[in-house]
Amino acid sequence: MAKGIQAVPNLLALVGDTPLVQLNKIVDGFEGAYFAKWEAYNPGHSNKDRIALHIIEEAERQGLIKDKMTIIETTSGNTGFSLAMVSMIKGYDCILAVSSKSSEDKINMLRSMGAKVYVCPANVKADDPRSYYQVAKRLHEETNNSIYINQYFNELNTLAHYKSTGPEIWEQTNGEITHLVACSGTGGTISGTARYLKEQNPNIRIIGVDAYGSVLKKYHETQELDPKEIYPYRIEGLGKNLIPTATDFDVIDKFVKVTDEESAHTARETTKKEGMFVGYTCGAVVQAMKQLQAENEFDKNSKVVAIFPDHGSRYMSKIYSDRWMKEQGFFDSDHVEDPKKVEYIQ
Repeated sequence: MAKGIQAVPNLLALVGDTPLVQLNKIVDGFEGAYFAKWEAYNPGHSNKDRIALHIIEEAERQGLIKDKMTIIETTSGNTGFSLAMVSMIKGYDCILAVSSKSSEDKINMLRSMGAKVYVCPANVKADDPRSYYQVAKRLHEETNNSIYINQYFNELNTLAHYKSTGPEIWEQTNGEITHLVACSGTGGTISGTARYLKEQNPNIRIIGVDAYGSVLKKYHETQELDPKEIYPYRIEGLGKNLIPTATDFDVIDKFVKVTDEESAHTARETTKKEGMFVGYTCGAVVQAMKQLQAENEFDKNSKVVAIFPDHGSRYMSKIYSDRWMKEQGFFDSDHVEDPKKVEYIQ
């Protein structure tokens, strides 16, 4: 008997329930077992689909969002794409203030999804009127019938992962997870996931990945925001020059800092060895695991889950471009330009 048409009503039904993929070659020689939570499996190709859908639907439930409203947000790219996707499907307009550090690929994708995009200088203070934080606030004030998502200071950001990513990882590992390694930007992903996992087993080690040039690691250790820690860096969606309230530092056991260069090369290495086309922050997570392995953080009984936030297609003009890598000075005696060139047959 025919089963009839099997289809989801729209893309939003596909958010979440992403697979756990065992890592093999990139962790060869490591003690323990390693797994990637592959968030590129979301319809918008990143973990930010989870918060975009959760925040908007919760705002709808509370009556904060109504027909013909405009969604406004600050983003390094992924949250913006997810918000634009959800807004388009639900019938809202979307305006995004984006850091100039965001790849051209991400900016073009936002425009393609129907969003109005304002590109703001990356290397200015958070309270500078040109920063993407302040530009988003101004746009919200100037736009009638609008709502500002404000992911950095929105508890719903954290709650989205508490309700979805955390339970998924716990179930997928049958409760055997010993370590979670995740990047920290807004902090919503690592905090919400960690909060749920710690409730199940407080002995699970939660390790945040931070960037050099960001204040998060030192703040976690000292409870002080040190302006001397702030300087320009290249990784998108990782680290911060302010302290987001969406980050629950109490559930994070330690932070590890990674460099722009090593994270870029490790992303390319992961793609080649695992066949997973990973983004810049995925490279940062794997690089952090390499450093943790060298510090003897893991042993033969470790079951390590790394959250891979997004897809490599968003970095074609950056880490997967030999030209960009060369311009950054990322090719040296240890890391050489890709010898496999394209040949054109005349």
